[in-house]
Amino acid sequence: MAHPTSPPPSSWPKTLLSGQRYAVCGLGRNGAAVVEALLAMGAEVHAWDDHNPTLSKALTVHPSLTLAPLDDLTGFTALILSPGIAHHLPQPHPTARLAQKQHIPILSDAELLWQVTRKAGSKARFVSITGTNGKSTTTALLTHILTEAGIPAYCGGNFGTASLALPPLGDDGVYVIEMSSYMLERLEHYHACAAVLLNLTPDHLDRHGSMEGYLTAKAHVFDNMTKGDLALLGEAASWSKPLQTRLTSQGLDVHTLTITDALSPEDAPFLPGPHNAQNIEACRLIARHLGLSDTSIARGIRSFPGLDHRLQHIAEAKGIAFINDSKATNAEASFHALRAFPHLLWIAGGITKEGGITNLAPVLGHVSRAFLIGQDAPLLAETLKAHNIAFEISTTLEQATRAAWAYAQASTTPLPIILSPACASFDQFRNFEERGTAFATLARTLCHADCPAEEEAR
Repeated sequence: MAHPTSPPPSSWPKTLLSGQRYAVCGLGRNGAAVVEALLAMGAEVHAWDDHNPTLSKALTVHPSLTLAPLDDLTGFTALILSPGIAHHLPQPHPTARLAQKQHIPILSDAELLWQVTRKAGSKARFVSITGTNGKSTTTALLTHILTEAGIPAYCGGNFGTASLALPPLGDDGVYVIEMSSYMLERLEHYHACAAVLLNLTPDHLDRHGSMEGYLTAKAHVFDNMTKGDLALLGEAASWSKPLQTRLTSQGLDVHTLTITDALSPEDAPFLPGPHNAQNIEACRLIARHLGLSDTSIARGIRSFPGLDHRLQHIAEAKGIAFINDSKATNAEASFHALRAFPHLLWIAGGITKEGGITNLAPVLGHVSRAFLIGQDAPLLAETLKAHNIAFEISTTLEQATRAAWAYAQASTTPLPIILSPACASFDQFRNFEERGTAFATLARTLCHADCPAEEEAR
């Protein structure tokens, strides 16, 4: 396995983008990182935020930075729109319309990362991860496998660090970029040596117009790939078959995953369930493509600690495990959690998405008892009644967690307590992270109170 003979620079060259002019619209996490990175590389930047002008106050004061909207993009290298700002459907942002009229490229920061990496002379490889669900776990797992094997690797994009805020990598480095459909629509020359589209279920249809439009956006993950590059399709489905044919005709090495069984706890202790087996197989194939041995890949999988709020093992006492899956903000995500455990106590609720939890019917039999919280608990209760699933409306997360703990201790066999809400959190929490953290804190408190020595030993 090749290793770099000298470490890459700790920062990008300060004159790398001298003479370049960029317009940046939207100054949230992504946009602010783009502005700071472009300025650090010597570019001239014109930036603003339509909805929260005060965000500009957090930016570094710089002589090459202008903070005001634009009505002319003449002479600009590109327009960078934050991912949430539309350039097509449902209605183009006025600056996007102006860029299109003046033939100015509209780019994502992932595209910019690729451009500056090549401009700096690095041959670092790029891997793209997309899909409706499972992107973040797959991105983090692959990065963990690579770094454990001694490969310099950074992950970012839609997960974690914004793409252009990632440090430089040398020729032997690998960027693992999680890509949303919004980012994928704004690629120009970006070339991944490996890419995966994990799955496809209805999402962001207001931005893409239809499932066909959504698939088209997601399929951009394979743009600019050439013969010998690895393209993975996460499932054999109606959407994947024609795409496989097209990618094969391009000369790509194409594989469709057909994983149905979960890995053993010994092989993947913090990645339960068949859906994680799919994520693992995608990582395994990409890591092999990047030159890793099966032994080092298996070692990386075993040592991966999992991600916060994604089937995260929080605490355990008396054989009863608390699992935090607060990231499951829709039924599709909770489906994987319920399928991963044959019997469980389920904490669910909040603000339901369209369709509620009706599509969880095939796995509701795994639920020994449900504890429902939040605004739409009565709606979830109706579905559970229809399938003869025992439940109680606990209203708050604390009440539900305490009730589930009491029920678990009275059961004849240990049952895991799983927070997998299948709902948005905004009725009671600011976001899913706050919801998951509250659950984790309470779980540890309950375990420590009843079995302090056991919980502390874990």
